Amino acid sequence: MTRTDEELHGAGGLLDRDGLPDWLAPVDRAARTVAPEQLSRFLPPEDGAGRQSAVLVLFGEGARGPELLLMERSGSLRSHAGQPSFPGGALDPEDGDPAGSGPLRAALREAQEETGLDPAGVQLFGVLPRLYIPVSGFVVTPVLGWWRDPSPVGVVDPAETARVFTVPVADLTDPANRATAVHPRGHTGPAFLVESALVWGFTAGVIDRILHYAGWERPWDRSKRVPLDWRS
Repeated sequence: MTRTDEELHGAGGLLDRDGLPDWLAPVDRAARTVAPEQLSRFLPPEDGAGRQSAVLVLFGEGARGPELLLMERSGSLRSHAGQPSFPGGALDPEDGDPAGSGPLRAALREAQEETGLDPAGVQLFGVLPRLYIPVSGFVVTPVLGWWRDPSPVGVVDPAETARVFTVPVADLTDPANRATAVHPRGHTGPAFLVESALVWGFTAGVIDRILHYAGWERPWDRSKRVPLDWRS
């Protein structure tokens, strides 16, 4: 069943689907119809445990067409050090209700703090169901945005961010850039080898599911494996 914007975490009027480019329509449709279990087997604990957080899944349009904004976390961080990720982080009290518009405000605030992004140029158009990252205990709301008016971005605090970059969707859907990441503990998951980076874990999982449910996925060799080290 299609969910209305009002039902999507009580977005408080911050969601706007008007004027999106036609190529984003499949992503918009997927966001309003996908079920949590279709995105991940790791869902928020039923007892409400976990630290509420949000990430900004920001689509822009570059020289090679649609693209996504990503960043690489500093290698000195205690959590997910060195990993490519979406901008985002934990909700602050001033962000508001975690069950309401809090995740949307947090996603924009964190993106501005981490990449220098101007939130005024971002049109939020949807959210995906909340997911869980067991290793860090975060309950994450992926917030979808259209980079309507692009602004300069880059590393704001080197202690938190190593670099900020965009990845063309064409590269993410290219079968040559896809692989299965294998953790030493035996866990496996989708991975992308793009922009001199290995994107894996939570971020790769969200990208993989968006590509799939938007109908953008191309057949790729799932037997192609990339090992991760123990620090991952």
